[in-house]
Amino acid sequence: MSKPPFGFGPPDPDKRGENEPSDSGGQPSGAEAFNQLGQMLSQLGQMLSQAGSSTGPVNYDLAKQIALQNLGSSGSGDVQLGFSSSSGGDSSTAVRDAAHLAELWLDAATILPAGATTTVAWSARTWVEKTLPTWQRLCDPVAQQVSGAWVQALPDEAKQAAGPLLSMMGQMGGMAFGSQLGNALAQLASEVLTSTEVGLPLGPAATSALLPANIEKFTEGLELPTSEVLVFIAAREAAHQRLFAHVPWLRQRLLATVEEFASGISVDTSALEQLAGQIDPSNPASIEEAMSSGLLEPQTSPEQKAALNRLETLLALVEGWVDVVVAEAIGDRLPGADALRETLRRRRATGGPAEQTFATLVGLELRPRRMRAASALWKLVGDQHGIEKRDGLWSHPDLMPTAEDLDEPLDFAERLGDGESTLEGIDPIAEIERTEREKNKPKDDDDKS
Repeated sequence: MSKPPFGFGPPDPDKRGENEPSDSGGQPSGAEAFNQLGQMLSQLGQMLSQAGSSTGPVNYDLAKQIALQNLGSSGSGDVQLGFSSSSGGDSSTAVRDAAHLAELWLDAATILPAGATTTVAWSARTWVEKTLPTWQRLCDPVAQQVSGAWVQALPDEAKQAAGPLLSMMGQMGGMAFGSQLGNALAQLASEVLTSTEVGLPLGPAATSALLPANIEKFTEGLELPTSEVLVFIAAREAAHQRLFAHVPWLRQRLLATVEEFASGISVDTSALEQLAGQIDPSNPASIEEAMSSGLLEPQTSPEQKAALNRLETLLALVEGWVDVVVAEAIGDRLPGADALRETLRRRRATGGPAEQTFATLVGLELRPRRMRAASALWKLVGDQHGIEKRDGLWSHPDLMPTAEDLDEPLDFAERLGDGESTLEGIDPIAEIERTEREKNKPKDDDDKS
């Protein structure tokens, strides 16, 4: 259900690098060991040079620096990379044209008006810079909980004796978190197609952003015209923006639920006793080894499981709605739309870079496995009751389908027909009683989809 955040788990022997010594291999030569030591000292020097510029639990200045360094020139701001030959202009123009066409088609498929006031083509480096404030909001609760566990576990006498040492350990922890965040963001920035592909509103409000270079890489091997792929991706981004712009509660609830999950992370502080003799505060490598040993793996609480269930349901409803609305808007206009739709579904279902990176950073997997059920529900509601009633459900969170409704979409559609799921028809007492019944009844395996 969840994964240890920031790499707080034992190393995977199957992912050992080719140049990494294994149990069966020999020790590196003297020259190799000297070179490795030099690289480590160089990296440590770079980290220390940034230490004073960030005071939070994660050194975001270092994270940004590492992400941009890893991207290098491939993630530069040259937005003319890709689409220049197929569109007859630079990729900024191609993105704007595709978004304009997508918005026209979407107008007939939903009652929600256009939500983006700006459509831009981002490079990978720009994606890092523009989404970093949201990542800070998501990652801070995790880092605060984990780093705070170290101090809380120490006896009062040890805290007084440690003095400035505690501050240095916090600083080193912030650099370690920042380093991992930077590496993860670089990987994600090189793969993500839009600002909303993770399912969360990571970018600035009312800004529809596509990454042409990544879309061009995604298009390779699809045997579809680049222009068709671009319009389809632009339609998905535009549909997300319509939701986030015109459903006032949605953006805050999504991010707040992630924060709630992250804030509930707890570390078994008794495991710190086993690590006490292994840590040398003057040696950053010993701290990193302790963090990756698995002994500090956070435990998932019942409250976190409940928050995760709410988050997965809401994400499935968002992605399912976007899936249905885009399919209806595109219709037969793009011959390859069905193939693209299925490709993107598989990309999410198989745990693409977005899901993997988010699991690394925040400690949970944004599972899209219920997206097909949500798509089926939205399609059924639209077919039986029309798009006005379907999209009107987003007007209030109490009207939204629940996880149980995804299991029984026909029952939900029938309740809509009876008028039970309109604001005027809501009986507050009945809704409270229904919520209590659902809370207290035995739950089946929440992994079924």
